[in-house]
Amino acid sequence: MLNQIKMKAQIQSMPKWLRSSLGKVSDISTVQQIIKQRQLHTICEEGRCPNRGECYAQKTATFLLMGPTCTRSCAFCQVDKGHAPMSLDPEEPQKIAEAVKLLGLEYVVLTSVARDDLPDGGASWFVATIMAIRERNPDAKIEVLTADFWGGQHKVGADKLSVSLAEGQRIRIEVVVNAEPACYNHNIETVSRLQGIVRRGAKYERSLNVLRIVKELNPCIPTKSGLMLGHGETETEVVEAMTDLRKVGCDRLTLGQYMRPSLAHLPVQKYWTPEEFEYLGVTAKQMGFSHVRSGPLVRSSYHAGDSI
Repeated sequence: MLNQIKMKAQIQSMPKWLRSSLGKVSDISTVQQIIKQRQLHTICEEGRCPNRGECYAQKTATFLLMGPTCTRSCAFCQVDKGHAPMSLDPEEPQKIAEAVKLLGLEYVVLTSVARDDLPDGGASWFVATIMAIRERNPDAKIEVLTADFWGGQHKVGADKLSVSLAEGQRIRIEVVVNAEPACYNHNIETVSRLQGIVRRGAKYERSLNVLRIVKELNPCIPTKSGLMLGHGETETEVVEAMTDLRKVGCDRLTLGQYMRPSLAHLPVQKYWTPEEFEYLGVTAKQMGFSHVRSGPLVRSSYHAGDSI
């Protein structure tokens, strides 16, 4: 009861600019029905995205591949974790392709939980889903938002030789890059100093390396990353992170406000104002990012298709 009172007080104290529209119930129900009938998952629901009402009203959703349970334990994220992930549904790629068709999507975003338990981290599953979507929806543009593909045991060749973690990461990224997505997104989530607190199991340089590798493999594929502000970072640190992203050729950027999902998650250290987000967005454009979304309710996939 005490926790409920504390959480209610925090919600009531949130600035008015963080209270988003729920969208029309009929439009939301249409998307939810299509998703639930096929036992699919979206990051919109699993991550409690504040924009899901708006996006559902526009008949869009970001599909969450490989189940709703993550093998990592990031301290900011609402996604389920802490127990064994689900087995892969062999029909998931086709189910997503069918949902894309029914929703009439022109731009599709595919993301996933981290699956360090899988031999290739789920890289081939991204490709299988991309291929299934293209078969039914040849004109659809597909953006991927992947984990860092680090960990696990990657085997190559007929004799199943093990490779180093760094080599395995590059191989997995190359698998996805070869499918030629319209955009390759990987979020650094926060500034360098706060990585260990916010992103358990992830590393700042490792994430930057994902974006660097994508550009090395195919310079024509736009890369994208994002940060959630409000963990205690300074403006200087945010600008430094944006500079680091530009150094590895990152083209697109999203900046949004962290909103605490529950008392079990990290508390919000600061609510950045819309004016501060606007300033950071202008700064990012001046640094050379080709497409920038910066605002309190911005998330990785928010209006992603506007960049095409």
